[in-house]
Amino acid sequence: MSNRLLRVNELLQREVSAHLRRKHAGESVGITITSVEVTGDLREAKVYYSVLGKEEDAIKAGKWLLRKRDEIREMLAKNVVIRHVPLLAFVHDNHAPRTVRIEELLSEIDRKEKEKEKQS
Repeated sequence: MSNRLLRVNELLQREVSAHLRRKHAGESVGITITSVEVTGDLREAKVYYSVLGKEEDAIKAGKWLLRKRDEIREMLAKNVVIRHVPLLAFVHDNHAPRTVRIEELLSEIDRKEKEKEKQS
């Protein structure tokens, strides 16, 4: 992936996240924009999001984001200098629960190792 596409991805992620925090703080409180992947021609973008809570919360968030898609795209057109504002597709990124579980397991292992050291 080119350096330019990486910069565009990061810029779009920051802008979408900031917009959701500014304009929709209450509705988007559990939604995190984890990444954005723009196609090479900059015409389409996948916006990956994660949600705190259950799978049904993620489904509700996805439907809510789809309803706000045009508004988000208009904001990008105003705030980002880019030839074509990409069409947005929202994709649930379900890596967050696995990441939290891995962190819990690592913390538990660390705690057990410290207990063993104290006993020695």
